[in-house]
Amino acid sequence: MPKLTDKALDILFLEARTQNDWRRKKVPPELLEEIWNVARMGPTSANCQPLRIVFVSSKEAKKKLSPALSGGNREKTMKAPVTALFAFDLAFYELLPRLFPHDQSARSWFAGNEKTIQETAFRNGTLQAAYFMLAARAKGLDCGPMSGFDQAKVNEVFFPEGTHKVNFICNLGYGTGEKIFPRSPRLAFAETARVE
Repeated sequence: MPKLTDKALDILFLEARTQNDWRRKKVPPELLEEIWNVARMGPTSANCQPLRIVFVSSKEAKKKLSPALSGGNREKTMKAPVTALFAFDLAFYELLPRLFPHDQSARSWFAGNEKTIQETAFRNGTLQAAYFMLAARAKGLDCGPMSGFDQAKVNEVFFPEGTHKVNFICNLGYGTGEKIFPRSPRLAFAETARVE
């Protein structure tokens, strides 16, 4: 498989920064769908695909989100063109007969096993959200992922059915490059890994 260019690695990782200030430029829904169509190809356990997303972009939706945000996240989120609410679906296994067709017993691996459902949904939903952010960067958007919100409030307002649980949120759009913190240190390979 060919390698990405250094420029591509800069866009995805090395020069990319968490944005905290946003230009007033709309992100069209078609671009969000285009990004999803790339991100959905990333691997998940048994192809379970538990990520569910609400893209908050209208003034009305932002008004509903605002009370759930911490003080430090409110202004930048209200200014961002789109805020993705990355959630995971605890009923993901109901779709496995379609998503994992070569083993029709896959649903039974999860049904009734709450611990496995929770772990699988959270782990794979988090993976998919990371894929989405990388695809967004690859398609020209900046990202501002964050915690700092009231999960219960977000779930109540945006996921009232109860099977979807918000994991984290991410502002999307075109960053101004302002209000970016100096890059923090990263751990070295020798501090985090070993080869056996």
